[in-house]
Amino acid sequence: MSLRVLLVEDDRELRGTLRESLTVEGYEVAAAASLADARALLAHGDVDIVLLDLGLPDGDGETLLATLRRGRSTPVIVISARETDDPKIRLLDAGADDFLVKPFSLGELLARMRVALRHRGTPMQAAITQYTQGDLRIDLRAHRVSLGTAQVHLTPTEFKLLARLVRNAGQVVTHRQLLADVWGAEFTEHTHYLRLYMGQLRAKLETEPADPQRLLTEPGVGYRLVEGED
Repeated sequence: MSLRVLLVEDDRELRGTLRESLTVEGYEVAAAASLADARALLAHGDVDIVLLDLGLPDGDGETLLATLRRGRSTPVIVISARETDDPKIRLLDAGADDFLVKPFSLGELLARMRVALRHRGTPMQAAITQYTQGDLRIDLRAHRVSLGTAQVHLTPTEFKLLARLVRNAGQVVTHRQLLADVWGAEFTEHTHYLRLYMGQLRAKLETEPADPQRLLTEPGVGYRLVEGED
């Protein structure tokens, strides 16, 4: 199973870029734009690592760090534009595992995440970037989906939804998980989004969209992509 990241960042563009990049690297990403969203996501499931911005619209990320350090050992990497030493020292003393100053490269972030996870004893697994099932081929790194010799064009949202299912191929992913990971924490009740986009994916990837054999519905729970072939 992929490691789960809670990304707390109020900058919409940066949040989207990081979520997309981390997903391709094999992480499951739950993104929050505020402290309230982050707390709601934490209340609905554990995460393996937290990427925490400080300047949030409803308070300072430092308050969430304090909450996380009460009864949790989840690694926390602070990402902030604050360059002076004082906040770095204070947050590291308060329990942050690392402090990364914006702007930063994706490579540096990934390296620091690996170090933080290793220090907490979390086993690392290779990213799932390839999926094959019959004539369906999915390459997440190349952002390519094909049926036989024909390339399938997916919208960005369709691809994000499919990628989330690929990460857990063979397992059910709940409606709430899909909505939070693909659209954001504020959309967890908008199940009509899922019905619409799953219908679009089935129209593109299934031989008989009305009788799907790959993208399966688990009534009242969520959706499952059938397990791929080795």
